Amino acid sequence: MKKTKIGLVSLGHYIYFEQFEGLREELMQKTEEFKKYVDEERFEIFDAGYIDTAEGAFGAARALRREDTDLVFVILSTYVPSSVAAPLAKYVDAPQVLVAIQPLTHLDYSKTTTYMQLVNDDVCAMPEVAGVYERLGRQIPPCLVASSDMTAFLEKEVGEWLDAASALAAFKYETIGYLGHTYEGMYDMHTDPTAFTRTFGAHVKMLEMCELAALSDAVSTEEINAKIEEIKEIFQICDPSVDPLTDYVQDGDMELSARLAVALEKLVKNNKLTALAYYYKSERGNKYEPLAANLIIGNTLLTSSGTPLAGEADLKTAAAMLIMKAVGGGGSFAEIHPFDTEADVVLIGHDGPHNTAIAEGKPRLRKLKKYHGKSGSGIGVEFSLKSGPITLLSISLNRHGEFKMIAAEGESLPGEIPQTGNTNTRVTFGCPVNEFLSRWCEAGPTHHLALGIGHRLGAIKKFARISGIELKIVK
Repeated sequence: MKKTKIGLVSLGHYIYFEQFEGLREELMQKTEEFKKYVDEERFEIFDAGYIDTAEGAFGAARALRREDTDLVFVILSTYVPSSVAAPLAKYVDAPQVLVAIQPLTHLDYSKTTTYMQLVNDDVCAMPEVAGVYERLGRQIPPCLVASSDMTAFLEKEVGEWLDAASALAAFKYETIGYLGHTYEGMYDMHTDPTAFTRTFGAHVKMLEMCELAALSDAVSTEEINAKIEEIKEIFQICDPSVDPLTDYVQDGDMELSARLAVALEKLVKNNKLTALAYYYKSERGNKYEPLAANLIIGNTLLTSSGTPLAGEADLKTAAAMLIMKAVGGGGSFAEIHPFDTEADVVLIGHDGPHNTAIAEGKPRLRKLKKYHGKSGSGIGVEFSLKSGPITLLSISLNRHGEFKMIAAEGESLPGEIPQTGNTNTRVTFGCPVNEFLSRWCEAGPTHHLALGIGHRLGAIKKFARISGIELKIVK
């Protein structure tokens, strides 16, 4: 699994070091202190060193470009002439964050020396450095200012920037699969692959059902049996419910779903896919009809293991699910279902794909005699998300054809859900549910969204800032 690469470069002013013995060495320790906020199991760190001249900054800029970093923290260790930061502004394409972490909460004014002030002058040059980015035609970087004792604040802020960088890196040099075609008549599903690449950076690869069919035909009995055992370990197999569309799961149903799960894994692996959007209607009785209808278990297993799949060929929601995964929310494919004005909740879910890693309890399987609005029949997955904070993220297009994100935070509540073979999570937003739903719809989302656990708006806001994608927060 590739790690997001984080660049660090610390800036100083060489003239001070000729005047104050030991100052450079003390200021250099600020980089080591900052590294404590970066989890090296998740992130690769490239330290471009301590730079105190414009000439040295040219070398650091070349190194950061060569290392192809995903995000760079520029640590201002004391007052820094803007000429030392200018090469980073001019030549480093990766998003950057200016950092000023003052060692002391305040100076001991009666005992302050010039040396002590220089050690705590982290924010002094930040206006000048920010200004040089503007004058050189670059976006002014976000500015992170704190004292070193503000550990909770720094853990949160740095952590959100790291998650945002992970979301950006999730698309970098990656391939997103597109299998079949969009659901007929859903105008909000249509996506221009070139515009997608322009915005997110990933290549969109067009796949054919015949490739999936060939992979399905080649699946062995041993592979099917192993996959059935995996499915039985993860899911609870349910009898029919009150819904007359539900039925008993037969051995043949399980074998077909297992066969397609194996084939789908191979499709993803063979094409080196990071995510996949798919839908295929098929003519009744066509060879591809049972294939397209029995992908729910397979797409759920893949989504749960970290490869997001989006139904109805919703490429934008595949991107939303990938972002939600990168910021730590998991991400399940969902849409708005009926609401409950007595409990002030709305049901949010879908008929697949799902993420069992963020499910409340053991997810359930139900046989469906037919899918509403789709052709074929097969096994559906049913569960709610874990109780607690959750985040909604939808990606749509504005009137100019540019991608935009719509996001909100809420709470997943325990309680009954329909036994219809779909996911359904009871969600409240701390206000009358009908009012929230009005505001959500007025923001212009697609009817699909990525539903994740935890409140993730902090990281999503930061992702929006470094990606340049418009973000609307709904409250």
